Amino acid sequence: MKPIFTVIKRNFLSSLVAFIITLFIIIVATTSKDANISISRGNYSWLYLIMLPFFVVFANFKKFINLNISKSVYYKGSIATYFLSSLIVSLFNTIIHIAVDPLNKTQNVINLMELCGWWNNGVIIAFIQQFLFLFLCTVFFHILLSMQNHWYGWIIDIILVLIICIFIPIEPLRNILVSFFKLIMFNSTAWLHILVCIVFSILLYFIGILILKSKSI
Repeated sequence: MKPIFTVIKRNFLSSLVAFIITLFIIIVATTSKDANISISRGNYSWLYLIMLPFFVVFANFKKFINLNISKSVYYKGSIATYFLSSLIVSLFNTIIHIAVDPLNKTQNVINLMELCGWWNNGVIIAFIQQFLFLFLCTVFFHILLSMQNHWYGWIIDIILVLIICIFIPIEPLRNILVSFFKLIMFNSTAWLHILVCIVFSILLYFIGILILKSKSI
């Protein structure tokens, strides 16, 4: 277990820049006082999870391999990093929404947990839904970035771009895309959303193992 903890520690230390950037945005982000709607500061904490996989994949992989840490340990440590960071960010955003957002009496504060419909299920369930969704996203970003040195990584990139460019303008295809996001993100049915996030996370985890086996320094 010690090598895995070493990977986790190194991942968090190497992503300190991402943490500082996120913290800075949380502190300085403002909404016009004339606006009726304000964005919850807790939402900006999600930015850290978007940046984290870049450091884990591009900055740390070679370093760990050069330190004779196996690919398996690196991967398990990275997944554990995403698990912990998603847990912490979810807890932070939930606390902000409970304790800070209500202090704004002049504007309607929008938090993504409410926008996605999770908050309707209560604090604890909303926290779980947020955590599982964020964990799924970090694993997805990790795998997508890990593929960039391979030909199939470029194919996936092209497919994602085509989906955006083709599905959005064409209404039937756009409806399919909307339905997907309603299932994976904007889903107030707790059991279904939790199940989908768990299944997709497990699927991506095993895809990541296959990619890691072909990954070189």
